[in-house]
Amino acid sequence: MYKITKKVHLSKNEYDFWIEAPRIAAKAQPGQFVILRINEVGERIPLTIADTDPSSGSIRLVFQVIGKTTAELGNLKVGDVILDLTGPLGMPTEIKNYGTVMIVGGGVGIAAIFPIVKGLKKAGNRVITILGAKTAELVILQDECREYSDELIITTDDGTLGMKGLVTEAMEQVIARETVNCSWAIGPSIMMKFCTMTATNHELPIYVSLNPIMIDGTGMCGGCRVTIDGSIKFACVDGPEFKGTEVNWEEFISRMKQYKTEEENSLTDYQKAQVGNHG
Repeated sequence: MYKITKKVHLSKNEYDFWIEAPRIAAKAQPGQFVILRINEVGERIPLTIADTDPSSGSIRLVFQVIGKTTAELGNLKVGDVILDLTGPLGMPTEIKNYGTVMIVGGGVGIAAIFPIVKGLKKAGNRVITILGAKTAELVILQDECREYSDELIITTDDGTLGMKGLVTEAMEQVIARETVNCSWAIGPSIMMKFCTMTATNHELPIYVSLNPIMIDGTGMCGGCRVTIDGSIKFACVDGPEFKGTEVNWEEFISRMKQYKTEEENSLTDYQKAQVGNHG
C-alpha cells in the first residue's frame, strides 16, 4: 500500500500528488515512470515520475483526468492508499553536460520535463525551458522549472500568459539567436511531432517521450509497441525516450486515438455513477 501524503488540484482536470514509495524514490532517475493500480479491480496506468524526495521516501505524480482510472485517482484524498505502484520503469534520460540545451513541455507533459530540466541543470548545462499550454491556468510547475532554468519562456494559445503562440515559434526564436546543442520535447503527440520537425530543420538533435498504452511495463504484453527507425520497439523498456527523427509519427498518433471513444465512455459512466452515489 502506498499512502498519498499531499494533494494539489492544479486545474480543472489536473492533479499533483506526493506518494510514499521509499524504494522508488531512492532509485528513480529523470525520464522514468511508474505503473499504478488503485485497487484490486482497477486497470494499470503509467505515470511519469515528476519529482522525488528520497529523504522522505516520496515520489511526485502529476496527471490529467482523461479516463475512468485517472478520474478515480483524482478523487482520492490525502491519507488514502494506492494498492500497487511499480517502478522506476523505462530507460532514464541520458543526463550529461551537452552545453546549451532546450527543453520543451506542453500541457501535462510539463510534469515529465521537470526532472529532466533539473537533472540537466545539475549536470552543468545552460538550460532554456519552454512551457506551452492552451491557457494560463494549464501552465503547471512554472516556479519549479524556473528554479533550474537559465531562461524560462512561456507560451499560451490565447496569450493569457507569456507570449501568444506555439512552442515551436519560441523554439525558432531561441535557435535564431544562439547555438543549442541538444533538445527535448514532451507533450501531446502532435506537439512533439512539430517540435521534431522544427529541430530537424535546424539540424538540432531532439528527444521525445512516448506514452502509448502500457499494461505490464516490462515489454511482455506488446501493447506499447512503436516503430522507431523502421523497427518495432517497446516504449516501456526501450523508451520512453526516443530520437524524435526516428519516430513513425503517423502510426503513433493513429494508435494513440485507438481507444479514445472507450476512454470517454468509461469516464462518462464513472461520472454518472458518482453523481448517482451522491444523489
